[in-house]
Amino acid sequence: MAYRYRSRGIGLVGLIYLIIGIFVAWDRGYIYPDLLRRILSALLAIFLWFLVLLGVDLHIHT
Repeated sequence: MAYRYRSRGIGLVGLIYLIIGIFVAWDRGYIYPDLLRRILSALLAIFLWFLVLLGVDLHIHT
């Protein structure tokens, strides 16, 4: 009987590790609201590139 390894992504421990890392980075000033807006705008432009080509502004403004 062969053992098959199944990948489940990062798993629960990896998710907790990532969440704690994000909190620490936010608390120490490495992540701030303007940076989050820029990252979100970039991700929207990447996933919705066809809207950008049609002239839609995907920049997040406050």
